[in-house]
Amino acid sequence: MNKNELYDITMDHMMNPRNYGKLEHADAQGIGKNPDNGEMVIVYMKIDSDRIGDIRFQAKACMTTIIAGSIFTETVKNATIDEAKELTHIMLDKLDQMPPEEAACSEMVAEAFLAALEHFNAKKSDPDALVPTHMISRACALPEEERH
Repeated sequence: MNKNELYDITMDHMMNPRNYGKLEHADAQGIGKNPDNGEMVIVYMKIDSDRIGDIRFQAKACMTTIIAGSIFTETVKNATIDEAKELTHIMLDKLDQMPPEEAACSEMVAEAFLAALEHFNAKKSDPDALVPTHMISRACALPEEERH
């Protein structure tokens, strides 16, 4: 994929985010949160026969997080749980090659997804299991007024 194609894909997801919004009657949900600034992502999933039948997300975060959520949810929709976990771990490994402030947004989406999987598994033995929150390990760039 060349830079122009990557730019076009990114712009398309920015202008037309996929899978954004709450998923009613979700089988599981999870939260990825940045403890430094309060930004967060919630992932909602419906699981059909060990496959992600539907997935949606909401974010109180920057546009980069919205783009990451859109691309990520499109990638894992209709995948098996194992395939989606593998893709998530590959993505997290790739983020280690990026500056932390650039990787934090995607990490928040991935951690919200992993928290949703945790919730799905917990609900098998406790239908009232609490929605888990995973904190990210990377730091976002601070606002200009806080950079001194």
